[in-house]
Amino acid sequence: MSGTGDATIETSVMPDALVEREQWVCWREEDRDGKPTKVPVMPTSGAFASTTDRDTWTGFETALEFLETGEADGVGFVFSEDDPIVGVDLDDCREPETAAVDSPAQDIIERLDSYTEVSPSGTGFHVLVAGALPDGRNRRGSVELYDSARFFTVTGDHVNGTPARVARRQDALDAIHRDYVQDDEQGTADPGSPPAGGGAAHADPGSDAVDLEDTEVLENARTAENGEKFEQLWTGSTAGYDSHSEADMALCCLLAFWTAGDHSQIDRLFRQSGLMRGKWDEVHYADGSTYGEKTVERATATVTEYYDPDAATPSDPGQALDDGASDKKGSASHRRSQAHLVEQNRLLNERIDELQATLEAKNERIDALEEEIERLNRD
Repeated sequence: MSGTGDATIETSVMPDALVEREQWVCWREEDRDGKPTKVPVMPTSGAFASTTDRDTWTGFETALEFLETGEADGVGFVFSEDDPIVGVDLDDCREPETAAVDSPAQDIIERLDSYTEVSPSGTGFHVLVAGALPDGRNRRGSVELYDSARFFTVTGDHVNGTPARVARRQDALDAIHRDYVQDDEQGTADPGSPPAGGGAAHADPGSDAVDLEDTEVLENARTAENGEKFEQLWTGSTAGYDSHSEADMALCCLLAFWTAGDHSQIDRLFRQSGLMRGKWDEVHYADGSTYGEKTVERATATVTEYYDPDAATPSDPGQALDDGASDKKGSASHRRSQAHLVEQNRLLNERIDELQATLEAKNERIDALEEEIERLNRD
């Protein structure tokens, strides 16, 4: 057992598949925009670590030694494309006082049958398996799967009855991804996901009120009323924007609308756009966030209404129904839905314009802070 105070790690149960890899960081809990956030830090210095920079990771023992100093709240394992490990994050599924587990989480844990531990909050679980993350989205509701550029907080609070090793479970991983993340047809296979509403969905980022493939998102965005603006940004043009950063923010806001604020999908799509550049993965903030992470975070905080496919058909917002093929009631309903979608796009455009007017001042402030951070690091 290792750690100080509340930061206690039960090292005896840690799987060799994790301990033997030089993919460890420590973390501190800090306040970010009013919310407690676990920020990765380097076990060698306490400076901010990056989940995409291997030079900021260390071995398990080094991470534990830094934890002993009291300058960190815990240790974490970083997922990399160079390893076969996939993390399955199950949130808000466990009652800390009674240890009661909800049915979907219990089903996932039993089917994966690999090393599982209780999360630091006591309200969820982390399951680690060996395999390849299936293609498609990686999050729905309270279930999320990682295989790179993220880290798991590690507690060593092993769940009794689960293996003490990271087991290869490709078939089970494929099935869990299909049943709980990719497929929305089974009512019980969508833990934590709210029902879709009418018009634009009012939802928290990542709540998955919208479930569209990447190709569908792009098609919808291109054929919407503001499709020309989207296409301009998508192809990498910054015309009409005072800076590349303002264009980045504008594209992320548009993607946030069509993806219901799904951070992972926004990030994945942005990387395919002509605006993508190396700066996206650089750590630019004092809390350890990369430029890309913070841009997506701000975009989802800005866009408060999302597209709802149950209320409108976006493939051609200006197209009217053929009255000869539909009854008048259905046609009127369709037109109302289309009008609502057009209005949401209009409001989104106005919001983007407002952001363009204020973002320059914020960027100047960020640049000043970055210079101060560099100065402090040199000192």
